[in-house]
Parts: sequence; C-alpha cells; structure tokens
Amino acid sequence: MQKNLLERYGVLALVATLAASIVTGCGRDTASSAVATIGIAYDIGGRSQPGFNQLAYLGVKPLLDANENLKLVEAQASSSETDDVCAERLRRMADSGVNPIIAVGFRYEAPLTKVAAEFPDVKFGIVDGGTVVASNVKGILFKEEEGSYLVGVAAALKSKTGNIGFIGGVRIPLIQKFEAGYTAGAKAVNARIKVQATYITNLPDSGGFNDPVMGKEVALGMFQNGADVIYSAAGNTGVGVHQAAFEQKKMSIGVDADEYLYESNSAWKSAIITSMLKRVDTGCRKFIDDLLAGTFISGNEVFGYANDGVGYATSGGMIDDIKSRIDEYGAKIASGEITVPSVPEGD
Repeated sequence: MQKNLLERYGVLALVATLAASIVTGCGRDTASSAVATIGIAYDIGGRSQPGFNQLAYLGVKPLLDANENLKLVEAQASSSETDDVCAERLRRMADSGVNPIIAVGFRYEAPLTKVAAEFPDVKFGIVDGGTVVASNVKGILFKEEEGSYLVGVAAALKSKTGNIGFIGGVRIPLIQKFEAGYTAGAKAVNARIKVQATYITNLPDSGGFNDPVMGKEVALGMFQNGADVIYSAAGNTGVGVHQAAFEQKKMSIGVDADEYLYESNSAWKSAIITSMLKRVDTGCRKFIDDLLAGTFISGNEVFGYANDGVGYATSGGMIDDIKSRIDEYGAKIASGEITVPSVPEGD
C-alpha cells in the first residue's frame, strides 16, 4: 500500500465484501434511492499500484465514506492473462449482483464488449476504453496530451542543456499522446529544443510498463546523450528512470499521480521535479455521481485540463519558480487558444 499517496487523499484502507442480501440498483436511472455495490476491476497491481489503479479507488472512496449503503467489491488483473480471463472477472462480478462496475485500463475493452451485452442492466465504466459501444457503458477518457504539454513546458524551462527525453512503456496510440503533448509543450518554450523519444516495447509485448531495469538503462543512455530531464509514461518502468536521474544528478518527471509521494520513489524523489496528473479519480467519481443522480448517459466522456481531468504536481517545490509560466499555458489550453496535438510529429 502506498501510504503517503493514500493519506494525501485522506484515505484509509477499506476492505469490503459482497453480502448475499445486498440489493443492487445502480443500473437504473433512479439509483439514488437504492442500496448499491460498486465493483472495480483493476489492471495489474490492483489498488495498491500507484497511478490510475489507485486513483480509480480514490475517486470512489469519498462516496463510500458518505453513504453507508454503498459497498465495494474489488478484483485485479494479472500479467499475461487472456481476454477470456478478463471477461470472466467482469462476468463474475455482474453475475453476483455488483452494479455498477468500473474496469480500469484499455485491456478490458474487448472483454467488456462481450460482457456488457450479456448484462444489459448493469452499468459499466471503463477507464481508457473508448471503443466499447453499448447503451450501458461509459468510456472514461482523458486528454493526456494536455497534461503532458504542461510538463513539457516545465521540462524546457528547467533544462540547462536544451536536450530532454521521453520514455514510453509500450508504443500504442494512448502512450503516443503523452509524447505528442510533451514535445509540443517543450517546443512552445524553446523551438530548438532536442527531444529524445523511445519506447520500451511494442505490442503484443506489454512488458514495457513493468521493467524498471530497462527504464534505468534507457534513461542512462539519454542522459549520456545530453538530456537533463526525462518524462516517462511507462508505469512501474518509470521507477528506473527516476533512479537514473537521481544517480546522474539530473531531473525526471512522473506520470498519472504525484510520483514524488510514492514510497517506492522515496530514495530518489529529489530528482522528480513534477508529475503529469491524470485524474482518473475525477472521471470515476463523475461516473458514479451520474448514476446516483439518475443522469447516466452512455458513450465516451473526455476529461481534460479545463474540467480537472489532467494537470501537474508541485510537491517538493522544485517548479515553484516556474509555476506561473506553466499556468499561463494551461489557461490558453483551457480557453482553446492552444490546441495540443495527440499524435507525435512525423507519425
């Protein structure tokens, strides 16, 4: 359990089990009057995995605290499992009366397409899943490129070499949005800045999200090639990037949640100047709020800088001197004056 991050959000560990006598009702638009059991199907690592897994839980937790009739059931994915295994996890939840269910991560897209059709009365939300088209499914999506633009601005303002890096976990369109925004933000500050960009793996190999050793090796190569700031959108692989930055007396940028607060990064957190915040908690909270209010609408909902979907962290105070400048760019994104690209240059 990442205690520091949980305490930051005012959260204590909760263990909730499904009782056979619970009556569910969040599948109805009149769910506000019903007792409900919320399900979260996490990606690899479960609730204790910092980032979007933990943030999905943090989005639901205040509702659980405020309403004693709301219960929580949790399950998590394991590495290298098939779509059928993921589908069965969702199916077991729905078959047990859990409603609504939040699936965390794009790996649930294909499984949810099947299961949503089997349980039309159950409402599903899926984080990073925009391809599931069904009357009972809400896609919870984010403008990762906007938050990445802001940390790109920070990287360019902090860089002394005019050379920065980006490391993606797996080369997929979702992660390429991070690269595109980061590069655009950096070049808005310094049009001549050099951006080294690489990915740890390509599909079908998703191991690039959980390889700190390789993350460190790639980061060391970038630092040797002149970079002094590296942004990694690579899950647990980013731990190795932070370690390399610390050892080389360089700078790193985290992703999803405030990585300065992670216990796993405590030894080298002084290298983490900021993190791009992907507010999965905001998206999941909105999904449940809409159900309880009877205002659920299927389809995709996108969260960007203007509606508290993405941002950047300031823990450690290492970007306090440039915060006002970053916020100027943020205001232009929110107003529409700046449109951030979601595809890297040349792709």
